[in-house]
Parts: sequence; C-alpha cells; structure tokens
Amino acid sequence: MSGGANKHCANDWPPTASLAALRLRARLLAGIREFFAERGVLEVETPAVARAGASDVHIASLATTCGADADHGHFYLQSSPEFAMKRLLAAGSGPIYQVCRAFRDGENGRLHNLEFTLLEWYRPGFDHHDLMGELDALVNQVLGSTAPARRLTYRQSFVEQSGLDPFDASMEVLLERCEACGLKLTGDRSVERDLLLDFLFSHGVQPALGEGLVYVYDYPASQAALARVRAGQPPVAERFELFVNGIEIANGYHELADADEQRKRFAADGRARRALGLEQMPMDERLLAALAHGLPDCAGVAVGLDRLFMIAAGESSIDAVMAFPAARA
Repeated sequence: MSGGANKHCANDWPPTASLAALRLRARLLAGIREFFAERGVLEVETPAVARAGASDVHIASLATTCGADADHGHFYLQSSPEFAMKRLLAAGSGPIYQVCRAFRDGENGRLHNLEFTLLEWYRPGFDHHDLMGELDALVNQVLGSTAPARRLTYRQSFVEQSGLDPFDASMEVLLERCEACGLKLTGDRSVERDLLLDFLFSHGVQPALGEGLVYVYDYPASQAALARVRAGQPPVAERFELFVNGIEIANGYHELADADEQRKRFAADGRARRALGLEQMPMDERLLAALAHGLPDCAGVAVGLDRLFMIAAGESSIDAVMAFPAARA
C-alpha cells in the first residue's frame, strides 16, 4: 500500500454514524421485527447473489464471478430480494418479510449508497391499498408519530402541484415544462414520455408534497414495473410510493402474478437496455416458473431503512445512520 493510501485510511477508519445513532438503529430494527412477529409475518432469508440481475434500465446491478461454479460462474448481487421471495410465496410460505442488504451500482450521495438495507414484505390477500395501511402503522411506529398519511393518485399529485394532467398532456407541453424546469435536451428533442414525466415529478411534484407521510398511487401503466395494471381510461398500474417529508421511502405493488405478462415485460426491458447500450440481463426463469405454478393474490413493498432511520434520527444524510458507507468500506 502506498504512503498516500496509508494516510487516507488513517483519517477515515472511524464509522460515520455516532454510537448513539447505531444504538437507535438497533432499537428500531428490533421494533420492526416485533411489529411483524405480532402480526404473524414470517421472517425469511434469501440469497444476496443470483444468476439474474435487475432488468430495469434505471437499476445497475453489481456482478461477480464464482470460480467454484464452472458452468454458471456469473452472478449478480441482488438489488432487491423480490424474485426469491415470490418463489417462497408460490411455494406456500404465507405472509413473509426480510431485512437484508441490497446492492446497486452507481448509487452515491446524501440518500444513496451502493450497499444499503432494505425491508421487503409480502401480504397474501392484500391489495396495494391494504398494504399502505399496514405501512402507515410501521412507519409511524419507527418515527414515533401518529400523523395520518395523505393519499393522492399520480394524476392528483400532478394536477395539485402543476395544474398538468400527466395522462392527457401532449408531448409538446411536457417538453416545454421540462425545459422550463432546467432540462437540457438534444437538438432532435427525442425523448420518451415517461422520462419527461419522471423529470417533472422529481423536480416539481415530489419537492412540493410537503411534510409528513404522503402516498402517491395509480401510476401510468407504462411505469408498472412488477405491478398489476388495472383496466380503465386510462389504465393504471396498481403501484404506490411513500414519501416522508418529501423523501421517497417505499415502493409497493399489487403484485403481477401472470407469468406470460412478466416474460413480456422482461423482454421489453431487454429491448430498452439494448437501445441504451446497457448490459443484457438474463431472464429469471425460476421466477417465471414460480409465477406459472401460481403466485397468490398479494401486495408487496420495499422500504429503504437507511432513509427511514435517517429521518427518525433527525439527520439529513444516510451516512449518519450507517457505520461504514461505501467510501469507508
């Protein structure tokens, strides 16, 4: 090791979180486990590595190799335990939850780290509205509050904050709004509608959601990810996100259970990744087989615990509630 590296390590070996913050984190984790034990939800563990990574173009998976597995040596660190947990649900597990480490390449900043702690749980017999109610109870327990949450549809959130209907607005109007918010476009102004909506949501709608708990639900069908799509005019994804003090904390779905539809979505993700020059992800055939076997009607949600603990501790960066973020790993 060079002298410069020695000097660097001499200065940044301590944890970024105080001992008081780490004790708070431990108490909150114990409380979360009690929350689920009281409700009869089983704690499970699934692999941190698998042969398929995230197909979503917005998620970059971390890859690794295993020399002991000559035929299948390429693995991905999981960005979520979702696929494996759905296999447990299809096998008859009943309601389950997991607290685990998750990984996403390129994640760094006040609210991001390439390795983070995720709480994920699934409730057979629940839809996304039912799960929002249970998430309310958990988040209020962690934050020590009783404040009621607001619930807005995706359309309502846009109309309230911008006067814009995200389903009906023309591409020209969306482009004009994005440029007014500072988006710099290329000369041909070629961009997908969902990218414009994402930009307007993150730069205009989300910052204006205000204090407390706010749910946004019923997203455009094109943003369904792994959620069911409900027919209508327009069709919407039965998906929600929870924001606490304007910070995204959770993403939940009334889960897609159709194996054929899931395969089509994986294929569409593959085409989108190819168009962007991104690595192609192998389809998770075990997940598809589990869905074909039969996933119970259920809702699931993933909660970023580092962000939630940050808010509970009154801090402004997740580094303050993590012992060693990536910069000190």
